Amino acid sequence: MADVGTIRRMTDDTRPAPARHWDIFCKVIDNYGDIGVCWRLARQLAGRGQAVRLWVDDASALRWMAPGGCPGVEVRAWTAPLDLAGLAPGEVLVEAFGCEIPDEFVARYVAWRAADGRPAAWFDLEYLSAESYVERSHGLPSPVMSGAGRGLTKRFFYPGFTPRTGGLLREPDLLQRQAGFDRSAWLAQHGIPPLPDAQRASLFCYEPAALPGLLALLARQPVPVQLLVTAGRATAAVQACALPPGLAVHYLPHLTQDDYDHLLWSCDLNFVRGEDSLVRALWAGRPFVWQIYPQHDDAHHVKLEAFLAQTGAPASLRAWHRTWNGLDHHALPALDLPGWAEALTEIRAGLLEQTDLLSRLLEFVGSEPN
Repeated sequence: MADVGTIRRMTDDTRPAPARHWDIFCKVIDNYGDIGVCWRLARQLAGRGQAVRLWVDDASALRWMAPGGCPGVEVRAWTAPLDLAGLAPGEVLVEAFGCEIPDEFVARYVAWRAADGRPAAWFDLEYLSAESYVERSHGLPSPVMSGAGRGLTKRFFYPGFTPRTGGLLREPDLLQRQAGFDRSAWLAQHGIPPLPDAQRASLFCYEPAALPGLLALLARQPVPVQLLVTAGRATAAVQACALPPGLAVHYLPHLTQDDYDHLLWSCDLNFVRGEDSLVRALWAGRPFVWQIYPQHDDAHHVKLEAFLAQTGAPASLRAWHRTWNGLDHHALPALDLPGWAEALTEIRAGLLEQTDLLSRLLEFVGSEPN
C-alpha cells in the first residue's frame, strides 16, 4: 500500500479545471476494453466538473459495467446517421482508438467553433503501449486532410508508463478506497466461502493455450487455491477444460468496474487481459500476469516485451508472460508470488509518483490556443 505522503500527493493533483463540454466517440471493436476505458474516462471527467457525452455504437456492456450511470455523463447512441436534433457540439472532441467521428457531427462542430471564434480542441486517444514510439508521438499534431474537418488539426494523446506520455487513468481517491476495502465482506457477498490458509487467484482471460497447465499448477500448490473466474470468455474457457481435483473454482457474474477492482484487491494473484484490466491490476498492487490482446501479425509480442522491459519485471515474471501469451511453448514455471509482489510494489510506487492521465489531458486541453 502507498504511504500517507503518496496519498496526499495524489489528492493534491486534483486541481480545478475550467468546466467544458466534451464529446467522446467510441466504437466497440471487440470485448469490453474500448467501452471500459471510455466509460472510465467519461466518469472521471464528470468527477472533475466536466460535462460529457459518450457516443458509442454498442452500449450494452454498460448495463452491467455501470448500471447506475454517472451524473454528468450522457450516453448517446452512435447511429448512422447521428441524431443531432437540437444538439450543440461540445468544446472538446475525443476520438478513441482510431474511430472516425462522423462527418455530419464534425461539420456542426466546425460551424459552431467558427461562430464562437475559437480553434478546435480535437484529440485522438490512442491505445496504451510501452513502445518507444509513444514518447515520440504523444502530443504531435495530425492535420485533417479531408472531409468536413479539413484544415483542422487533431492532437495525438498516447497513454503510457513514463512522464513523457499521457500517463494512466487513476481516480484521485483510489488509494483511500483501497485502504478502506473489506475483503472478507466482499467475498462473502459474492458467495465465496472462507477457506483457511487458502490463496485466491482471479482469472480474466481470452483462451490461452496454457490454461489447462495453469489449472493443474494451481491444483498442485502447497496451500488450497480458490480460482475466481470472470464471466464471459474466461468462464467458457475454463468450462471447456477438465478441472483437476483439489482446485476450487467459483464462476462470477459480470462485475461493475468498481467490483472488478474489488476482485483484484481480494486476490493474491490476478490474471488480466487487454488494456483496462492491466492498469487496474497495476493499481491493485498484487502479483499479476497479463494476457495481451493477440494480433494476427504477432505485433503484440513486441508490445508485450516493451511492457516487461519498461516495468523492469523480474526474470520469472517475464518467463510466465511469454508462456501465458504463447510466445513459447514451455511448461508454465513455478509461481514466485513473494518475488513478484516485491517487484510490483516498486513498479506501482513509481507509477503513483507520476501525474494521472486525466490531469495530463486537462492540462493538455488548457494549453491549446483559445
